[in-house]
Amino acid sequence: MPSPEDTPRAVRWLLWLAGTVSLGLGILGVVLPGLPTTPFVLLAAACYAKASPRLHRWLRAHRLFGPMVRDWEEHRSLTRRTKRIAQGTMLVMVAISAWGLRERPVLLAVVLVAALIGVWVVARIPTRTGP
Repeated sequence: MPSPEDTPRAVRWLLWLAGTVSLGLGILGVVLPGLPTTPFVLLAAACYAKASPRLHRWLRAHRLFGPMVRDWEEHRSLTRRTKRIAQGTMLVMVAISAWGLRERPVLLAVVLVAALIGVWVVARIPTRTGP
């Protein structure tokens, strides 16, 4: 695998930008219903691995996101438990939001579509048996 120093500076900058936007979306996914956290954090880790070894190490060592990044990099899959927690959390938050948006059908539809996409994205990640 080529090192970040072999990557042109403009490409490294674009990867840093994509990683930072992706990490921001992943952080928003912690609190926004239907927006998945895991795929965005994993995308950020992949971008940082090619753009900035320092940021990649920081993300791997992060208290909240580090375990999922390390687990993905080692196994390229998620456990069934992790997927259930991610999807269950999304569905609970969507249910709360749907109740709050019941009088605003357009926003309700946006939240429901985002939730379906989020559940689908997590479901498509390979499932690993065992820890």
